[in-house]
Amino acid sequence: MIEKVEWKEKKTSLGNAIIIGTVMTVVGIFVGANFNNWFSSFAPYLGLSANYSSGVDWSSLDEVYNKLSSTYNGEMVTSKMIDGAKKGMVEALGDVYTVYMDAEESSDFYDDLHGKVGSGIGIEMGLRDGYVRVLRTLPDNPARRAGILAGDIIYKVDGEEVWSLSSDEVAKKVRGEEGSEVTITVVRNGKEKDFTMKRETINNVSAYVEYDGKTAIITVTRFDNDTGTMVQKMAQEFASKGVNKVILDLRGNGGGYVSAAQDLLSLWLDNQKILVQKSKHYGNTTTNTASGRAILKDMKTIVLVNGSTASASEIVAGALQDYGKATILGEKTYGKGVVQSLFDGLSGGATLKVTTAEWYTPKDRSINQTGITPDVEVERTYEDINAMRDPQLDKAKAM
Repeated sequence: MIEKVEWKEKKTSLGNAIIIGTVMTVVGIFVGANFNNWFSSFAPYLGLSANYSSGVDWSSLDEVYNKLSSTYNGEMVTSKMIDGAKKGMVEALGDVYTVYMDAEESSDFYDDLHGKVGSGIGIEMGLRDGYVRVLRTLPDNPARRAGILAGDIIYKVDGEEVWSLSSDEVAKKVRGEEGSEVTITVVRNGKEKDFTMKRETINNVSAYVEYDGKTAIITVTRFDNDTGTMVQKMAQEFASKGVNKVILDLRGNGGGYVSAAQDLLSLWLDNQKILVQKSKHYGNTTTNTASGRAILKDMKTIVLVNGSTASASEIVAGALQDYGKATILGEKTYGKGVVQSLFDGLSGGATLKVTTAEWYTPKDRSINQTGITPDVEVERTYEDINAMRDPQLDKAKAM
């Protein structure tokens, strides 16, 4: 119902009116200057969005768009222009880990993260020394059978030069329909070599175990949703196999989910701190392992690392090193000590990957851009890899 209010005339002096007016002006200025903060605080109670205004003047973007629309001699696809503007805004941050992905790129990203690489030739690649190089070839896949080697620079795909592209962009060009042909031109020792192969479906599990006597060698290639569960099942078999030493191979593992690293570390650490995340927006948060799963806490453990061991892999290596639960062996790790959060479901199916925090080991070490120095340093060259020699694994077995 509407309450009826009776109007009555009131009189006031001019002096009082001036005072009241002055007070209201000061209050208005103060509220106006702090409106965004106040609005953000009270909007949820009003059922409104807190994103009232960014305070950024976007008129210059309109200026460019209007100039293009009135002068460009070609077709303008607004959706592509908007995506381009979003990408440009994110890239302007200068952080290689903060990325805007459109719907297609987002789908490819999640497929890669979960090992769904589709059909290809079975190579892992990464940016090294300014070029996209082959880091390793997967067993029983076209690249290895054809003779592509670790360390090769990927120069062309089907005759198109790709040496200046990112590893993700090169990977897209290498993939294709199962049974279709692709020609990869690599540069090896300053000379070009062509390899023509048929693409095959790639089986790329995130973890597997092999045995060498009483030593279990666990290789973890990435930290997927189910990686921790997979390794836990492997570890439960160790007692029946008489295992008395574990070699955890994290070489070439570029990371993945922090939760997967947490699950893996729960095999060695019982409800113990594994990292601290420090963020200007979210404050400091501590992550601990689970309780009651540390069946390997007294097991002799050696962790193999190299320059491609990064992110979640470094969380595992750093925590085991800090607590003295493992000997770290190999080469200095990559040094990715920052955390990204994924914001998916954005307009048009896009995803935003944002660096939201820096992480520190249990002993408060920052490894960002410095990496983890192994307890025992052993080099493994591309020549060793291609000749099937593994001095790092040999050293670990002998320890």
